Amino acid sequence: MTSEDQAITREPRAYFTFIFIGLSAGLLSGLFGVGGGTVILPLLVLMLHYNQRLGAGTSLAAIVPTASVGVISYALSGAVAWIPALILAGGAVIGAQIGTRLLPKVSQSALRWGFVGFLVIVIVSLFVVIPSRDAELILNWGNGIGLVGVGLVTGIIAGLIGVGGGVIVVPVLMLVFGTSDLVAKGTSLLMMIPTALSGTIGNLRHRNVDLVAAGIIGLSACTTTALGAWLATLVDPFVGNMLFAGYLLFIAVQMTIKAIRGRRR
Repeated sequence: MTSEDQAITREPRAYFTFIFIGLSAGLLSGLFGVGGGTVILPLLVLMLHYNQRLGAGTSLAAIVPTASVGVISYALSGAVAWIPALILAGGAVIGAQIGTRLLPKVSQSALRWGFVGFLVIVIVSLFVVIPSRDAELILNWGNGIGLVGVGLVTGIIAGLIGVGGGVIVVPVLMLVFGTSDLVAKGTSLLMMIPTALSGTIGNLRHRNVDLVAAGIIGLSACTTTALGAWLATLVDPFVGNMLFAGYLLFIAVQMTIKAIRGRRR
């Protein structure tokens, strides 16, 4: 199904659904530093019956304005590490290309189970390691190489199973690099912008983007992203960790269901 096919069959209620999806994705994006793709894609598939490819392309396009507003919100409080974010983005763009090429050769079921295992480790760690709000992301040669590696892995996973971005970057920046939760979220959102732009350009060439849906979702998300970012500054770091752990648990359950269904097939 192309974006044109989706437009022909679109009902009026779809526009209200787009707005609802955008408002939800924007709030979570600002609160957790994620792009919102883990919300947008499943809701497009479940509520409006988008196929996986069109849904993923539309979701990625909607992330661009959403992440942009989120970056501005976090930047106003000085919670964005600009150069590390660009390093992460460079690695992610390359990694996404690698992941896309590996897609036909790798078991989706094994990947999903591996990702669920990663999320379980992160969830447990979030109860143990509480980031300091004063901690900064110090850039040196060691960290720089590490950031390139994190970006590559994030991009590869995104290319293989369609999940990545903040779900990986935010906890890794907090737990491995010792970054504050706010800086991790602001940096993650900045990293997503060039990554999402690159992916959207490729999806447009293959007509895998519903531009109307992406525009409405993206604009709706922009109205709540700043609210989410503001709420993130109000909650205690421990509470923030617990909320993020709950969000990751939701994603882990989704991945587990997909892995089980994939094995049955």
